[in-house]
Amino acid sequence: MRKDAKRIKDINGMSQILIDIKPKRSLGELYIDQQMDVTELVKYIRNLKKDDNSITYFHAFMTLFAKVIANRPLLNRFVANHHVYEHNDISISYVMKVALNDKSQELMVVMPVSDDDNLFTISKKISNKVNNIRDKKDSGTGANDAINFLGKLPNLIRIPLISLFMFCDRHGILPTSLIKDNLYYSSMLVSNVGSLHCNGIYHNVTDFGTCSGIVTIGEIKEVKVKNETKYYCDLGITIDERISDGFYLIKSIHMMQYILSNPKMLEDKVREEVVLPE
Repeated sequence: MRKDAKRIKDINGMSQILIDIKPKRSLGELYIDQQMDVTELVKYIRNLKKDDNSITYFHAFMTLFAKVIANRPLLNRFVANHHVYEHNDISISYVMKVALNDKSQELMVVMPVSDDDNLFTISKKISNKVNNIRDKKDSGTGANDAINFLGKLPNLIRIPLISLFMFCDRHGILPTSLIKDNLYYSSMLVSNVGSLHCNGIYHNVTDFGTCSGIVTIGEIKEVKVKNETKYYCDLGITIDERISDGFYLIKSIHMMQYILSNPKMLEDKVREEVVLPE
């Protein structure tokens, strides 16, 4: 019995056998290189910035992912100890640097998503968290402190402890101090490599935690298409194929593109139903 999720018992035989054949999340990695048309999103963000300069593309993508997960609940599942679970809540994680330089500390940040959230509330959540940490009003404690402590222990102590933690992880009995603010205990991990002028890349999922999907956001690029200016962005998506079938994942990507083509939808509550055109 897990505290953070409910077990899904109506799993078909083929899905269960796939889990038994591939008991580790890393064995079920599915890689998707998806180019998204973000032309309408670029126009939308530019118009928003005329009145509110705090909204960024990262905020928009975080809202996008939250909205898709809310509408496609299988994306909020994970496999642990040969069983399928669904997170009780939606949370999206990312790594932030305290300062923008090579030697700066990196902190794990987990952003909880509520049913009433939209682009503006999510933007405020992210901005407040980043500003508070950089202004030292928020220490970024939780899993960050625990991991820093564990990482400095000698091999003789640390390696057996990690094995014990991995066992506790599989059975959902890890202490809260190792789960709080732990990006591997979120619905999705997001990395904005586009801010570093990089295309979307593939990042491996880990066999620790409950996070089944990682998305990297590539750089938004301007392209001339028949005398028309278009904007595209590559997403590097890695997901545990054991949580859903390929049809479900592809339809989820179609939903992403539909929302990006209609970015005003980001102002709606994340739980508001998105109906794809036939």
